[in-house]
Amino acid sequence: MDGKTVGEIESGLVILLGVKQDDTEKDAENLVKKIANLRIFPSDKGHFETSLIDEKKEVLVVSQFTLYGSTKKGRRPDFVAAAKPDLAEKLYDLFVKKMRETGLKTETGEFGAMMDVQLTNTGPVTFMIES
Repeated sequence: MDGKTVGEIESGLVILLGVKQDDTEKDAENLVKKIANLRIFPSDKGHFETSLIDEKKEVLVVSQFTLYGSTKKGRRPDFVAAAKPDLAEKLYDLFVKKMRETGLKTETGEFGAMMDVQLTNTGPVTFMIES
């Protein structure tokens, strides 16, 4: 961000976190539990067997309101479903706090800032997870 690295991990997950208008604190807490314990890391045989917690991986959380941009009408996305910044930041901060409470190293970008995110996607494996 502005030429400086503000969050960095070695090996783990990059979480692009979008918050919807009707999301709650309970949703954020449930999402942390789901993600931290989801068996998405492969065994030697290539099967998904272990979780972030099992592997002691790291997490980079990046706020991403555009995940809830709708392109159903016209040629410009609308963001009606995305939460307003005050709610989104509150739930983003709660999500990060709860993820850190799992004991996993959790890094972040800066909420609402323009950031360049670089990642190596092994697999590629990408999941969209909603609570």
